[in-house]
Amino acid sequence: MDVVRLLTFSTLFPHAARPNQGIFVENRLRHLLASGEVTSVVLAPVPWFPSPAARFGDWAVNARAPMRETRHGIDIFHPRYPVIPKVGMSLAPWLLYRAMVPRVARLMREGHHFDAIDAHYIYPDGVAATWLGRRFGLPVVMTARGTDVNLIPRYRTPRRLIQGAIRDAAALVAVSAALKDVLVELGAPDEKVTVLRNGVETDLFRPPVDREAARAALGLNRPTLISVGGLIERKGHHRTIEAMRQLPGFELVIAGEGPERERLSGLIADYGLGDRVRLFGARPHRELPALYGAADASVLASSREGWANVLLESMACGTPVVAANIWGNPEVVREKAGGVIYEPNTPEGLAAGVKRLFADLPNRAATRAYAEPFSWDETTAGQLALFRRVIQEARRPPL
Repeated sequence: MDVVRLLTFSTLFPHAARPNQGIFVENRLRHLLASGEVTSVVLAPVPWFPSPAARFGDWAVNARAPMRETRHGIDIFHPRYPVIPKVGMSLAPWLLYRAMVPRVARLMREGHHFDAIDAHYIYPDGVAATWLGRRFGLPVVMTARGTDVNLIPRYRTPRRLIQGAIRDAAALVAVSAALKDVLVELGAPDEKVTVLRNGVETDLFRPPVDREAARAALGLNRPTLISVGGLIERKGHHRTIEAMRQLPGFELVIAGEGPERERLSGLIADYGLGDRVRLFGARPHRELPALYGAADASVLASSREGWANVLLESMACGTPVVAANIWGNPEVVREKAGGVIYEPNTPEGLAAGVKRLFADLPNRAATRAYAEPFSWDETTAGQLALFRRVIQEARRPPL
């Protein structure tokens, strides 16, 4: 059987300066490559910025990204592309496409051969990918992951471009059934969309050998909640902090970094929660199992998600979850062993969800057992079947 040769295309791919960004894209690809039936070159563009100086904040991080690197044996290129802050949403696909045409052409001149483009995040990445596919004669498979279809299509020009990309792509992947429904609403034929959920690294995310030692190392001495995710408004950390006012016997640790840090620190101080709520900052992916395993429950108060891997990661460590009733979450938390889904997504609703979970906490071994079937194996098999079908159809001579 011929090896499938992919050009993986995503601005969400991790790099040395942002090692936790889009880790789910990298993990899906790693497991696909481990099948031995696929090769891939990763083109992971990074917004251009002239200075790596820390005073420029988040933009400077882009300048610190390497032009090329190898992660987990995967060859990754990080070419730059222009971005116009705040006003450039409608131009983003075109700017990305124009910058990547010579890079793809160069890869091909250097001897790389591709059977298909594997694009992640529909806007702007997927839109630009379909234009690249047309330019270089390659079928494109686009994966929808969340805000690319549940938020961005609210804007007129991006919506029109997304609908064009849906039409031009050879196939679409949604990481949850809820996202598939949105793609169909945007005009995708039902049969064109395959649901392939994210998986969890069950070898990495597992219960700690000595949970009490893990708790002691973090100084935890109360029932503990953990919230993992970037410090951005969409993740709802402000709701979780406010809910702690109604949970006097609990403590909360938040692992993540982002532009909301100052605001969240202010809330903690204003509510007098400094002795019970701590901001841990960003933690390497490999350190997260110890945090999940030490906590008693994991909280996700996001306003939007596609498929929240933090829920699976927590459950794989034996830690049940309390998650808002938003797209995707009910597909992850389907049984009591996994945790509870709460609504409304307010501090009061979250506090009630925590109390409901702790009134009848599932056994941690049962929570781990619930998560184990969510490995990457099923998703890998689904990808292989999809890419082989798409490539075969692209090679079939027209009638």
